[in-house]
Amino acid sequence: MADVSQGGVMHSVARRSSRRTDAKLHYREAAERIRAIIDGGRLRGPGRLGDGRLPSERELAEELGVSRRVLRQALGILEAEGRISRQHGRGTFATDARHATESLVHEMSRLTNPGDTLEARLALEPMQARLAALRATQGDIDRLFEAADASRDARDPLSYEKADAAFHRRVSAAARNPLLSAIFDALLETALDSTWRHGRETGHCINNQAVYAADHRKIAIAIADRNAPQAEAAMRAHLTAIQKRLIEHAFPDAAAD
Repeated sequence: MADVSQGGVMHSVARRSSRRTDAKLHYREAAERIRAIIDGGRLRGPGRLGDGRLPSERELAEELGVSRRVLRQALGILEAEGRISRQHGRGTFATDARHATESLVHEMSRLTNPGDTLEARLALEPMQARLAALRATQGDIDRLFEAADASRDARDPLSYEKADAAFHRRVSAAARNPLLSAIFDALLETALDSTWRHGRETGHCINNQAVYAADHRKIAIAIADRNAPQAEAAMRAHLTAIQKRLIEHAFPDAAAD
């Protein structure tokens, strides 16, 4: 009898483990199908940046054949990628700034440099962090901590770069200001331009990863605590540190003086 009971327990644990694995695959598959909906133009109504609004969560979950929980996980992935913006009281909008502003980003990359972009980010992102502390939902806050942890756990420069971008996008999304988010998207895509890879690797050197990831967590904690001044100050300190390292690399003699 004991062996049967133990076998039943082990079978139950295996089933739960299998369900967890299936759920993980499920929300990633759902995210891929939503990408296809966006890229295929199957959206309704006018949205910002020339794209449209996604169906409601209920309708989208029914169309994809997934639970609302799985759908929200999928939407969280797309929000971190900058593909969608969830606007309270209005709905979910496709905001693929990387596609819609491709020519603008190319022109900005040609006319500016990483230092210019960091100055612009310093003017914008501390304000977004302040607004996020006032407006973020619990879901926003949970995703901020997930992104901060991902930046800490990244194993190589490219993985860190993706995790870092996801964190900053989530702060922008939590600020709940579509116009500021559109400006931020253009700035971030300019900063991620392939021609600037060396400058980014200098500012985001893997040796600085632990420091920057700790900065991300400080920002997330301030937002979770609804401490707007601290969130603004933490974001400014984070970007200023990156700016300082970039300048030190570009002008080593001046830094030595």
